[in-house]
Formats: sequence, C-alpha cells, structure tokens
Amino acid sequence: MDLKAFEAFVGKLGDIVWGPPMLILLLGTHIYLTFRLRFIQKYLGKAIKLSLTRTSEGEGDVSHFGALTTALAATVGTGNIVGVATAVGLGGPGAVFWLWITGVFGIATKYAEALLSVKYRVKNQLGQMAGGPMYVLERGLKMKWLGVLFALFTAIAGFGIGVSVQANSIADMVKNTFNIPPWITGLVIAILTAIVIIGGIKSIARVCEALVPFMAIVYILGCLIIILVNISALPGAIVTILKSAFTGQAMVGGFAGAGVMQAIRYGVARGLFSNESGLGSAPIAAAAAQTPNPARQALVQMTGTFWDTVVICLLTGLVLVTTGAWQTGLKGAALTKAAFEQIPVVGPITLTLGLLTFVYSTILGWSYYCEKAVEYLFGTKAVMPYRWLWVAAAFIGSVMTLPLVWSIADVLNGMMAIPNLISLIALSGVLVAETKRYVWEDRLEEKAPEENF
Repeated sequence: MDLKAFEAFVGKLGDIVWGPPMLILLLGTHIYLTFRLRFIQKYLGKAIKLSLTRTSEGEGDVSHFGALTTALAATVGTGNIVGVATAVGLGGPGAVFWLWITGVFGIATKYAEALLSVKYRVKNQLGQMAGGPMYVLERGLKMKWLGVLFALFTAIAGFGIGVSVQANSIADMVKNTFNIPPWITGLVIAILTAIVIIGGIKSIARVCEALVPFMAIVYILGCLIIILVNISALPGAIVTILKSAFTGQAMVGGFAGAGVMQAIRYGVARGLFSNESGLGSAPIAAAAAQTPNPARQALVQMTGTFWDTVVICLLTGLVLVTTGAWQTGLKGAALTKAAFEQIPVVGPITLTLGLLTFVYSTILGWSYYCEKAVEYLFGTKAVMPYRWLWVAAAFIGSVMTLPLVWSIADVLNGMMAIPNLISLIALSGVLVAETKRYVWEDRLEEKAPEENF
C-alpha cells in the first residue's frame, strides 16, 4: 500500500470513527447523564465560585484552579476559533445554536468523568496523584485491558493532535504574518515547552493559571468589541441563528445553503471536538487536584465546558454572523480571518493573540495527559524521556506538513472516547451516589474516605 492509499484509508477510517454513531453516542451520553444527575448544570453558579477560590483543601498535587486551567489549556484551542468557522461555513448560522446546546449538555459529562477520575485515582511511586479513565476502567470496572487501550490511544494521539499539528499551526501563522522561517518558530516553541513541562504538573499548572485567564479575557474582550461595533446587526444575527437551527439556511451571498441536518451535524460535531467532554482527556488533569472529595473537583472541572463552548465558541459564532462574513462562502480558517479582519486593528490582534496562546496552551495541557498515560503503561521512569520526546515533536512539527499525522491522531482521539463512555454509563450508579452524598445533600466540604486516594 503506497502512502497516498494509506492516507485515503486513514481518512475513511476517521470518517467512520467520527461518523453519526459516535456523535449520537457522545451526545446521547451528555443527555443521559444530564437527566441521571438531575441537571447538574443548575449548580454552575456554585461551581464557578468554587473554581475561583485558590485554597488547598485536600490531598493532591496542584490547586483545584490549577487542575481546571491545565484542562482548559488543552481544551481551548483552534476548535474554538477555526472549528466554529468550519461549522458555520458548512452548516450555516444554525450550527452555532447546536454547538451551544452540545456545550450545555456536555457540562454533565465533564462533571461525571472528573468525579470518577478523582474517586479512583492512586498515588504513584513518587507520591504524586495519578488518575484518569485508565484507572477508572481498572479500579472501577475491573477492566484493565480497556484502561491499557485508552492509555495507548492517548499516548500516541497526543504526539499528533497535542503537539505536532499545534506547533505546525503556530509556525505557519507566524510565517504568514511576520515572514519568520518555521525552524526559528519551532526552536522557540520547543524551548518554551521544555522550560514548562520538564518541571511536571506543578510547573504546567503555574503557567496555565496565568496564561489561560489572560488568553480567555483578551479573546472574549476582542470578540465583544467586534460585536459591539456591529451591535445593530446583533438582533438579526440571533434571529438568523435560531431560525436556521430549525429550518435550515437558503443560499445567501456566497453561502451555498444548508439544511437542518447539516446545521445539527456540524454544530454537534464541532461542539464535541471543542470541549472534549466524553473523550476522557480533561479528567486526567482533574485527578491531580487538591480536593476533599470527588464531587467538589467535578463541579470545578465542569465549568471548563461552560467557558470553552457556552461562552467562547458562542462569541466566535456571533462574530461570524454579525459581521456577515458567513455569507462570503468561505470556510474554516479563511472564514475566521475574513470575519475578524473586518474590524481594523482589534480584529487581527484578537485573532492572532487568540490562536497563538490557544495553540501553545494546548501543547502544555496535552503533554500532561500523555505523560500520565505513558506512566500508566510503563511506570514513572518513562515520564522524563517522554517529556523530551514531546519537546522534540514540538520542533519537528513546526517544520513538517502533517496531514497524515493529523488523520491518525484524529482516529485515535476518537477511539479514546469509546472506553471512557463505557465507564461513564456503567458507573452511573456510582456517579449518582457520590453526587447525592456531596452535592444534593450540600456536604461539599466533607472529606472522602482515605481509601479512595
């Protein structure tokens, strides 16, 4: 089989993995857990308040805010900017509504996977916390072989989606904007990555605690300014989004038109890609948090989906629709660029800073996910060599074209979701019991039994 044939095969495999059955399974799990946990989303206000207090409340390696920002660092990425544009370009303005709905229901799944990861976490040989779906599958479901598969998928997929393609995105943007050769950008990325990740989760969390709020605030403010400049178009944009979500969108300008099913398909798919609820990645960071009980950290972690999809993705969608850029017929990155460049100075600065910080933070967050997967497979001695491989991948990714790497990582990324979703559904009874004990009965400060740790 030659390279082109192999690329075509991997592409088709990706279409199968991320086809309707996977989207239905993910969204179905979101909805099932929302009802099973009695709309845990109603505790969002309390969760946000908890997430903004930086106190040490139990065993763990980093503060609960540090664990949240590390997860957000990996989650908030190009999907929040380019991914939303792809959804709107292919599914019309109505895709923004379905993307937003996916985020709202996805909050329950993010809560559930974080709770299980904290409940079934362990201490490694170095006295550090180790958790995630692999430990949930091994200790909660007694299915270590599935845990091994999840860890394997994570460790390999991370080299692609977590670092190589991210570094490539930064290098490509810097080359187009400032005409700086990719190898120089790659060297800078590799050095900056090494400085942070060699120190482990505490170092990563310190940087993410500063970087994530900064990048989110800058991007949100930039979007709000653009929307305010086009404030007269906002009511019409909201009507267009809601109408298109349920009736489809006819041809307008250069836009080719899209039906209701296209709006749902691309909105749901991009929403799932963006917030990663159900993929099992973010709970690996949650397991490192200092927390008295699993439910408290689960509440904190679920705010990540709120900020990622319900807020940031929605703002991106409103920018695309209020500026009218969606009617140009452009798709993906070209549509994003066209929308933000309509507002001089603020638009390009918001887009450039957003992409640079979002992509770099993804490299940091995913490095922790992957090293914990490697630790699960090969022990703590394998972690430091893996970190240096990660740094090397940051440089190599900057100077290579990576369509095949992206495709392979995309398939493996989807494969991560399957064992994780199995654990969430099978252990839903545990989720209800823990939630009843700590959340419904308002005992969030109560310490969990030591054996859970």
